[in-house]
Amino acid sequence: MTYSSFLFIFAAVNCKPYNETTMKRLLFSAILACLAITMAAQETISVKYQGAKPTISDFATAYLSAYEWNEEEDVLDEARNGMKYVWNKHLKGEPLGEDETLVVDQKNGYVCYEQKDGIYLVKIEMCYWNESDGKHKLFAYNVRCFANGAYSPGQFDGICFLRYTNATKKMTDIDAPGFIEKYDTDDGAYITYSLPRTGKDITYTEWYNDKKRKQKTLKWNGRKFSF
Repeated sequence: MTYSSFLFIFAAVNCKPYNETTMKRLLFSAILACLAITMAAQETISVKYQGAKPTISDFATAYLSAYEWNEEEDVLDEARNGMKYVWNKHLKGEPLGEDETLVVDQKNGYVCYEQKDGIYLVKIEMCYWNESDGKHKLFAYNVRCFANGAYSPGQFDGICFLRYTNATKKMTDIDAPGFIEKYDTDDGAYITYSLPRTGKDITYTEWYNDKKRKQKTLKWNGRKFSF
């Protein structure tokens, strides 16, 4: 079984129908709390590139290549491991499956991978921002699952950020810059984040059980985001 196929199974198993019970909501929150603890352990990644500055492909290659699953110590992150497999196929010029699409927008610094199967969709995004001090860049990696067009939480959904330092050519895990990362609201909605292909702002969406949604904009000011 290829990891590309594994991502398909990941979508089918983890993207549950949207009528989540309270128990499932609590379980989802607990999983995300565990992932937050895991991400809190700082990861420093070297970024290799040619030319005057790194591109989104350079950041994606560095971030995905840095993921190595330790079977004895870690829970396998199917999303990142599967994306690593897909990205390596892309770098080798190998075709993806009929149910897969990969957008690599070098000009806008954005990558988006989608895998569909029937009502299920896995979407993985990566992008970067140039920071206003001229010394850093901000890189983001984001995973979401959907069923029938509505958000349907997957086990490894979430957004993370790394700050790249031009002088050292390395990027390090950081907390969400300027806002507190959340995945549900007090009134029962799930929260997702969408990275920008054009523009610089992140879209924040609250998803409710009746399929209604509310959207807000996290505006980029050159160093951090705010509502």
